[in-house]
Amino acid sequence: MGDPISERKLRNSTHIDVMNKDDIEKMRTVCKIGREVLEAAKAAVRVGVTTDEIDRIVHEATISRNAYPSPLNYYNFPKSCCTSVNEVICHGIPDRYALQDGDILNIDISVFFEGFHSDLNETVYVGNVDAEGVKLVETTRLCLEKAIEFVKPGNLYRDIGEVIQKIADEAGLSVVRTYCGHGINKYFHCSPSIPHYAKNKAVGVMKPGHIFTIEPMICEGGWKDEQWPDRWTAVTQDGKRSAQFEETLLVTETGVEILTRV
Repeated sequence: MGDPISERKLRNSTHIDVMNKDDIEKMRTVCKIGREVLEAAKAAVRVGVTTDEIDRIVHEATISRNAYPSPLNYYNFPKSCCTSVNEVICHGIPDRYALQDGDILNIDISVFFEGFHSDLNETVYVGNVDAEGVKLVETTRLCLEKAIEFVKPGNLYRDIGEVIQKIADEAGLSVVRTYCGHGINKYFHCSPSIPHYAKNKAVGVMKPGHIFTIEPMICEGGWKDEQWPDRWTAVTQDGKRSAQFEETLLVTETGVEILTRV
């Protein structure tokens, strides 16, 4: 149950697929659906709403578009999206937690449509967030934007981390090392792997037709994480907050196309 056998076979491969025109069009379509679903989820965010309710909205918005929520039963993940609140770095499982004034909430959406996946997320404010929380979220947003600007043919995937680390360091924040961006197409996760920290050993050169995510996770305190017994929820070891933003990107002949942005 939930074991992506075909994806497992690629685990040690560094081969990066080059998408053809037809595949790219299908990726544009599934990424548009992903964006629509995320916007529906964001519209529901307010004090008192449970993360389960957000998951219900995500599930119904996905199914109504004849798509499938990629996380649902992926390695037995039990819900249709990830909702990560405050100190949760990523992979938070929606539950009966009611959002509180001052929370920051990351909603991570992945959908599958006609053989292809898309992946995107945003961190949103719940009610009135303090200045330090705003600084964390907006710096994380900037990390992603500047990393996207770096994407063009010939650049090295490992250098994305240099861009992100510099911005985080200047803001006095840290970069999570355990989780990274990834290739995405017919597979939910595949090569290239894209660490978000400096001096990493990622393999690969950007070429037109490559499709992948960048999804920096930035923390107020230290970058070290730990996992809850549910085997999914990743939290900061020091209990301080973490934020994340993600887009699915296409390397073009001259630069980059953000597939998950309308």
